[in-house]
This record gives sequence, structure tokens and C-alpha cells, in this order.
Amino acid sequence: MDLAVLWAFLIAFAVLAYVVLDGFDLGTGILFPFLGRHESRDTAMNSVAPIWDGNETWLVLGGGGLFAVFPLAYSIIMPALYAPIVVMLLALIFRGVAFEYRFKTVRGRWLWDVSFFAGSLTAAFCQGIALGALVQGISVEGRSYAGGWFDWLTPFSLMTGLAVVVGYALLGATWLVMKTEGEVHDIARRYATFLAVGTLAAIAAVSLWMPFRQPQFYSRWFSGTAQFLSVAWVPLLLLVLAFSLFQSLAAGRHYRPFLSALGLFLLCFVGLGINFYPHIIPPSVTIWQAAAPEESLSFLLAGAAVLIPTILIYTSFAYWVFRGKVREGEGYH
Repeated sequence: MDLAVLWAFLIAFAVLAYVVLDGFDLGTGILFPFLGRHESRDTAMNSVAPIWDGNETWLVLGGGGLFAVFPLAYSIIMPALYAPIVVMLLALIFRGVAFEYRFKTVRGRWLWDVSFFAGSLTAAFCQGIALGALVQGISVEGRSYAGGWFDWLTPFSLMTGLAVVVGYALLGATWLVMKTEGEVHDIARRYATFLAVGTLAAIAAVSLWMPFRQPQFYSRWFSGTAQFLSVAWVPLLLLVLAFSLFQSLAAGRHYRPFLSALGLFLLCFVGLGINFYPHIIPPSVTIWQAAAPEESLSFLLAGAAVLIPTILIYTSFAYWVFRGKVREGEGYH
């Protein structure tokens, strides 16, 4: 068994789990100012309040796993992305505090509304910027980061930041369609339709630009007819899910829009994996170059074999307990 590749899949799974789970509650925060009455905002916050901190467990697992399993990659990526990552963490702190304090005040509620919105928006934007900076390539010399302080700030990374914000807002809107009823449900369904258009436009823009950022990305998709046909199922499935999303929103479905939106994110993640493999930092550092010694990988795998199923069981149980609709005036306080 190739432990380095296995661990690469486990870290990728943790990142994907964070994106799809924390993505919708960040998206709920992005939509927060546009939900009208403060009672509607209460309902939206109550829909994610019992589970948001559990969702962020996957961020800790992904970051901690990268540090332990791929220390070389961690030592290169962190200096390259210090600024957006630190800002993202501060934003997550602000929105986390808003969860706890918003229901404790009336006069100061507006302050925590702003914190929840600004923290959600900033965290999503910084995650997109970090993704764009990684995709466009990180300058490496020997075994160290060789770029500058602002190498992460480019038109491409700003566009990926905007794309993630729009995509998370779509996840948030479809989550509210699934979890609420009445006024909040209707508002979220209207926003979901427009955000679906924006998300698909963003996916198209990033997908068309990305192959020209790295030669290996271009060769994965356009090096020949056989190569293109081997990966053509990704955009074809994306079109199927896009149709499912629009059709289910138009038909007034409750669950399918959210599942279709999750599918879009999953396919985008698979596309990134096709582009990256076998590199963990394109275009110069491979999975095997960045991996810790095999003895360390084996030792850590024993812990992961217990930890990851435990997190999955707990997460599934939490979602089961808090299943169903959140009604106005009810919920977690």
C-alpha cells in the first residue's frame, strides 16, 4: 500500500468535508443581511447553530494532518499564504463569537449581525484566495518557499475568492430552502436561482482560466482526444447536476437543490484533484517528496483509523438529531 497516496486522499477528504459542511453555514452568514426581518435572521442562524462548530472539526483535521503527514508541504504553503490564512482564522473567530452573543442582547444585536456577516464573507473570500494561490503555483527553491509576501494576491486568486463566496452563498441558500419554511424559505429559493447562475459562471471562468496557469493542467485536459475523453465525464456530470439544481428549484423541491449544489462542489473538487495529482504543491512538489517517513505515516494512520470514523459517526448523529425544519421562534439559543 502506498501510504503517501492514501494519506493524500485522507487529507483531501477532510478538506472536502470542511468545504461542503462549513460552506453552507458560511453561505448562510453571507446571506444574513438579505433575509429581511431580524426574526428571519434568527431562524437562519438557528438552522446552523447546533452544528457549525462540528463542521469546523474538518478544518482542524485537514490542517493538522497536513502538518503531521506532509511537513514539507506545510512548511512551504504556510509562509506563502500566511496573510489570507491568518485573516480567515480571525474572521472565523468573529463569526463564532457572534453565534454565542447575538441571542444575549437586543440593543447590540446589530453588532453581532455585522460580525456574523463580515466574518462569513471574509473567511469564504480568504479560502478562495488561498485556493487560487495554490492553483497558480507557489515558488519553491530547494525545500523552502522562495516567493514574496504578496505573491498570493493576483487577479486569478481574487477571482477564485469571489467564486468561493458565490458558491458558498449558493450552498447557504439551498440549505435554507431545505431547513426553513415560510418567508425565509421563499427568500432563500429566490436567491438560490440567481446564485446558481453566478456559481456556474464562476466555475466556467475558473475552469477556462486554470489550464493556462500551469502547463500540467493544460495537458490533463487538452493533450489529445483520448485524454480529453477520459476526463470528459466531469463536465458532463456537472451539466446534469446544474439541470437538476434549476429544475428542483423551479419545482419547489426542498432537499434536491441542496444535494445538487453539494454535487457541484464535489465535481469541482474532483477536477482539482485531476489537475493536481501527483503534486501536492504544483508544479514542483509531489506527494512522495512532501510526505513524512513511512514509519510516521503508519503510526498516524492507526490514529486516523479511529479518529475519522468517530468524527463521521458524531457528525451523522448530530445531523440526525437536528433533522427537519427550523420554525420561526424555535431553535437553539
